[in-house]
Amino acid sequence: MGKLIASLTFASALGSGLIAGIFFAFSTFVMASLARLPSEQGIAAMQSINATILNTLFSFVFMGTALASVILGIVSFFKLGTPGALYLLAGSLLYFVGSFLVTVVFNVPLNDSLAAVAPASAEGANVWQHYLSSWVAWNHVRTIASLASLACFILALRKW
Repeated sequence: MGKLIASLTFASALGSGLIAGIFFAFSTFVMASLARLPSEQGIAAMQSINATILNTLFSFVFMGTALASVILGIVSFFKLGTPGALYLLAGSLLYFVGSFLVTVVFNVPLNDSLAAVAPASAEGANVWQHYLSSWVAWNHVRTIASLASLACFILALRKW
């Protein structure tokens, strides 16, 4: 493994781990805490989180790890048969599909639907109930995929 690929794999392992930790926090206590609040307060809090997270270091780590995963996936495809290449490919696919694409296809549309409602409205309360069950389920997928990606990146580094 060249130094550049090793460095990118290491950075991707760190990124996957950071993102997994954030997703884990939401899966284990943040969303449960918001669900305990009256709908209006839970909606308002989540709307604030969703607006804030886009302009933070989270976006850089989340998108940067996705880009690195694409690059590493391509590299690993051409290195198939060498030690660690399958782990690198698996880690890349797990992060890109299980974390990034799940976010884009499932969580972001749910965030958009929540952003479009007034927190105190009856429609807001209905959207909130659907949001809690669907968003959290997809967040569990993202958490597991990010953790598995982290493990694969570590194994790729150990094998190469």
